[in-house]
Amino acid sequence: MNRPELQQLEADLWEAADQLRANSRLTASEYAMPVLGLIFLRHATTRFYDLLPDVEKAVPARASGALREDRIRLGFQGKAAIYLPEAARYDHLAALPAGTQVGAAIRDAMIAIEASVTDQQGNRLLEGALPKDYLGLEPDLLAELVKIFNRPALQTARGDVFGRIYEYFLNQFAQSGAQEGGEYFTPPSLVRMIVGVIEPDHGTVLDPACGSAGMFVQTGHFIEEVRQQHTVDTDIRFYGQEKADLNSKLARMNLAVHGLEGQIRIGNTFYEDQHQLLGRCDFVMANPPFNVDSVDTKRIEAQVDTQGRLPFGLPGTNAKTGAISNANSLWIQYFYSYLNASGRAGFVMASSASDAGNKDRDIRQKLVQTGHVDVMMAIGNKFFYTRSLPCTLWFFDKGKGEDLRDQVLMIDARSVYTVVSARSHVFTDEQLANLNAIVWLYRGETGKFTALVARYQQQVDESLAQLPERLATDSAAVAALAAPLQAFAKKASLAELNAGQGEDTHITPAQWSAFQAELAAASADTHAADAIAALLTACAQARAAIAAVRAEPAQDHASQVTLQAQLDALAPQLKGTAKALEARHKQWLKLLDQAEKTLRARQSKAWDGKAAREAKRAVQPQDATKTEAAGACHISVAALKQSQYNIAQVHWLHTRFPQGWYADWPGLCKAVTQEEIEANDWSLTPGRYVGVAAAVEDDEDDFADQLRAIHEELAELNDRAVELAGRIAGNFEELVG
Repeated sequence: MNRPELQQLEADLWEAADQLRANSRLTASEYAMPVLGLIFLRHATTRFYDLLPDVEKAVPARASGALREDRIRLGFQGKAAIYLPEAARYDHLAALPAGTQVGAAIRDAMIAIEASVTDQQGNRLLEGALPKDYLGLEPDLLAELVKIFNRPALQTARGDVFGRIYEYFLNQFAQSGAQEGGEYFTPPSLVRMIVGVIEPDHGTVLDPACGSAGMFVQTGHFIEEVRQQHTVDTDIRFYGQEKADLNSKLARMNLAVHGLEGQIRIGNTFYEDQHQLLGRCDFVMANPPFNVDSVDTKRIEAQVDTQGRLPFGLPGTNAKTGAISNANSLWIQYFYSYLNASGRAGFVMASSASDAGNKDRDIRQKLVQTGHVDVMMAIGNKFFYTRSLPCTLWFFDKGKGEDLRDQVLMIDARSVYTVVSARSHVFTDEQLANLNAIVWLYRGETGKFTALVARYQQQVDESLAQLPERLATDSAAVAALAAPLQAFAKKASLAELNAGQGEDTHITPAQWSAFQAELAAASADTHAADAIAALLTACAQARAAIAAVRAEPAQDHASQVTLQAQLDALAPQLKGTAKALEARHKQWLKLLDQAEKTLRARQSKAWDGKAAREAKRAVQPQDATKTEAAGACHISVAALKQSQYNIAQVHWLHTRFPQGWYADWPGLCKAVTQEEIEANDWSLTPGRYVGVAAAVEDDEDDFADQLRAIHEELAELNDRAVELAGRIAGNFEELVG
């Protein structure tokens, strides 16, 4: 299942499940855990059946009945799957006859799973974690939910499909307010950025505010996708602490659904250190609650010690209550103190923490002077689902090289984002990679930068390879739409079009002639065809250049720069061809609209309505609010834009780092010395240092294009509004006489 198919499946499942909730008496919070439990169960069943044949091979043929089942259960120990008793398998539950108490059966299945899932020491990893309150769900709703998660696409799903679906539902529940503040869920963009910078791939990993364990899950993705290893074969251990019992359950389920093992314990990190990992962690990651103001000073005073959890002292206290006035500096010190001598940490923090004064400033000074602050990254608004606030990502590295000990890399990523909705922003895969590339260059890891550029240029080649077929399909789709229009213009008559119509609504000869003339002009227009022919020639040349660079024994920065110059020259041609195609689509759809609405084509025997409808589906733009498949013409334009987008990624990198090594770029990044930080009152706010970005012509052109498109769309809507107003006025006159 490829990414677009998975995204469509996720959206379909959520729409179906959320529609059920909307028609029930359940709130989002009451509904979330049972639904996540069913996803967990469906996934556990799939993984069970995937591994069952291999496990059965090791079971003696003479073993039968209870003995055989016990051997199978033992065979699942140490594998990336859960042993499921037959009554706990999803197919068994989905096949229960009508009238069965499905809620009780699912509850019993969850109890059985909790009893059977243990680690090598016999500890029950899921004890108390799985939802069991299924008897409280309406029977019809529960039966429908079971069906939703038993669709054929899910029965045959492989890989991490269910893990992704589980994360998607966590995301959606967070946005719908299933838990106040969404504190169990850190947006994937921020988690992926943290994991990408600190690169956790071994040893002890701690999250002392773990929520639903998203940091651990993303670490698993990183190991499998970047390091090309299976997590179960990697020497890595996950430790999480979480204050809320519900969140700890979500975390344990999340780990299990991804085939990961970890110790998740309940405890308030301010007062309890459940795992006792001070100075022993290879990696620390977290998204702690911001600006907590009620931590009891007396209960944490003993933590103040150069070798303790608060090595730099206590922040300020509230004069009235004596409590810590803001706990941000407590979290920052915890994350630092848990690291071993070469450990790395990455965490989310309120933007105010990097500039806070008084004792917080003093703590920050001591921290900077260790030389272990690695990167500070400012993130813009709207990355969190339940509130719109900026934040900062902090990164520590106790193993940082001596040449970088006096520096901190400041990255201002507030202008880097992709709009999902009016209240939600994300990083795309490419934006994440490009921001990571800045860190690689700063660390001197130029090989990673070159590999990323090579990957982008390979993606350009792959997208260009699709264009001949995509563009041929586009032209064929337009020809299919032109055919019924041309037949109609040639064979229809005004007499049949005006038959049975009032004289005041007759189509005039001038209207008919104007339509025929416009149709003839569209048929003779070769602008799009000429653009396609020229582009395909240029694409063939570009692909040959890409192949030549790839054939080199080792790609270097210089060869990539030379190649990119040719690809950059191709980008305007891709953009121009996309515009030409969109103009051609719009032109023919306008003619179709005139034929059907103004000229009443359906009254003519010459009109092939079925052919026109089918052709229209292929030519019209995709409606983002609907789930139908994109038409051929939408796909062709998207392919052109994707090629242009892939080219733009290397252009972005080469523009800012033309020599292939790190350099400060105004408005984006700057390597700052401790002396500069001291001169700025020990502030760690990137915006103070990086300056203001210069205007980029490409951005201005894109803005102008967007503004022009909006203006054109508005003009078209205004024309339609005038036409509609005229119809309404005419109908009103008829009604009132």
